[in-house]
Amino acid sequence: MRSFVFENTYCLTLFWLTMRYQSIDFYRGITIAFMLIVNTPGSWSTVYPPLLHADWHGCTPTDLVFPSFMFIIGVSMWFSFEKYGRQLNRELGWKIFRRTALIFGIGILLAKFPIYWEGWEEVRIMGVLQRLALGYGLAALLAVTFPGRWLYAVAAALLFGYWGILLGAAPPLEDPYGLVHNAVRQFDLAVLGSKHLWDGKGIPFDPEGILSTLPSIVTVLLGWWSGQIMQRRQEQKMLAVRDLLGWGVVLASAGLLWDVAFPINKSLWTSTFVLYAGGLSMIFLAASVWALDIAGGSKRYATFFLVFGANPLFAYVLAGLITRVFGMIRWTVDGEEVSAFGWPYEQLIKPLNDGPFGSLVFALSFMLICWSVCLVLYRRKIFVKI
Repeated sequence: MRSFVFENTYCLTLFWLTMRYQSIDFYRGITIAFMLIVNTPGSWSTVYPPLLHADWHGCTPTDLVFPSFMFIIGVSMWFSFEKYGRQLNRELGWKIFRRTALIFGIGILLAKFPIYWEGWEEVRIMGVLQRLALGYGLAALLAVTFPGRWLYAVAAALLFGYWGILLGAAPPLEDPYGLVHNAVRQFDLAVLGSKHLWDGKGIPFDPEGILSTLPSIVTVLLGWWSGQIMQRRQEQKMLAVRDLLGWGVVLASAGLLWDVAFPINKSLWTSTFVLYAGGLSMIFLAASVWALDIAGGSKRYATFFLVFGANPLFAYVLAGLITRVFGMIRWTVDGEEVSAFGWPYEQLIKPLNDGPFGSLVFALSFMLICWSVCLVLYRRKIFVKI
């Protein structure tokens, strides 16, 4: 098996495929495929509502993609740390630090691509890969440091402590969960400054900010505990399905109940969002275990998603590079500027259907292009690792 300098959570793929749970890579692959689809519509003005993030409070299927990926990182973590005894030592500590730093660095480089010689005073510091890196690194350290029930207590403290921070930091008479005065925005403004934050909502606010990384740690830990369940039940996989399904229903229901006082909100990554999205992730994983590891599943549809599951971070970075490179290639047609990335939609798909369906066709086409590249790697047993 050949490997490169990047590493994803795909550390024991062949072992899982033959001895353990094929469903792990399958679930990861579905997550990546859906992530690419929702990130690259033909036009953001014509998108089916489920393929958009909730404007603020609430949760759509698209809002579940990111936490699902962080959740499956935790599942993978449980298995990949087995050879270290799941206890902190010098070798494991270095591995966690190195992987965290590399993923964070790749996120920065991707955000700055391709102009690295100027403009650093305005580069966005946080982002998707940066959140993945910090969530993984901090969750990994906690998981291998705190034994048993102590880790549950740490997770509870993070969720309730985060709720207390949001409530306590808001100015009097202001909405603590609103866009303008929430503690997440105020903290990031103080630490990073407005020029280093995302401004997609009209004001500086980063949905992958520093403070909101705290509850995302628990999203990874929910995956860690799910991996524990799966290993304990590896000889009785129907019991693994039962346990994952049961805990998933409990956590998702708890998130919905708590939503009455603490809104489910992906942008703030609220504690209720952690429980709701984490519970649904456990339910989806239970379904994957049943479909792939118990019922056998269809090799054809399973392989399609396993291709993405084998190289998830590579697929994500590849998609980001393609959109940026082809988005920079521009020319003028009939007085309107078009890009090489948007031209296929504007000239080939939009004339046939300029509504949400055409936008979805473009997104699916782009996803399949990325999948084709990953398929070449998959067939050659090339797994891009950090």
